[in-house]
Amino acid sequence: MTQYNYSVGLPKSKPLYRRTAVVLAAVVLITAALGAQAPVSAQSATAGPHAYVQADVDFMRAMIIHHAQAVVMSDWAPTHGARPDLLVLCKRIALSQRDEINMMQQWLQEHHLAAPDPLHMLQGVRSPTQDSSGMSMPGMEMGAHPMMMTGMLTPAEMRALDSARGPEFDRLYLIGMIKHHEGALDMVAKLFATPGAGQQPEISSFATDIDAGQRAEIARMEAMLNTLTTSQTR
Repeated sequence: MTQYNYSVGLPKSKPLYRRTAVVLAAVVLITAALGAQAPVSAQSATAGPHAYVQADVDFMRAMIIHHAQAVVMSDWAPTHGARPDLLVLCKRIALSQRDEINMMQQWLQEHHLAAPDPLHMLQGVRSPTQDSSGMSMPGMEMGAHPMMMTGMLTPAEMRALDSARGPEFDRLYLIGMIKHHEGALDMVAKLFATPGAGQQPEISSFATDIDAGQRAEIARMEAMLNTLTTSQTR
């Protein structure tokens, strides 16, 4: 015969234990489900818009300046008597690196970070950035960026290139741009060698594309330089 506790109105026999077991089982299941979701939530928070390190920001800013010099050099080709195949290459380099500068500027702005604008490509810029670096070069203002990135031509080298015409321009351009591209490869290598850097998906993809694209262009320019040197020695 079942005994009742009339003060609470619940049976003291096995049905009470069964109910308790059911409740405990439900609590365990809910807790397990929440526990399984916790790492995902934590990971989502970690992989938010700030999933980058300072080395990533420094890379993007430096590469903007680096690319800008390559654009200036390449834009001189039509007015400096470059040969037809070099004209095609220069146009391709100028277009692709302008696009990449725009992408890097947008990435920095989307993350509420200051973006260099050496070619004055950003919208809403009322006046040119004045060159306070002491590293002035024809056709490009470096603004507040006194450091020369690896592979970049010095002001004297830029002036020599700007003064050259015809085959001499071709030769100086190819030598300079090969060195310039090798500098970009070095920048990419240093990015990926920095702990925690180059892991943000956009930066990782972009840096990898730079490495592949500029290696291919170096090979093409070396072949062009070889033909130029051969023709001059005949």
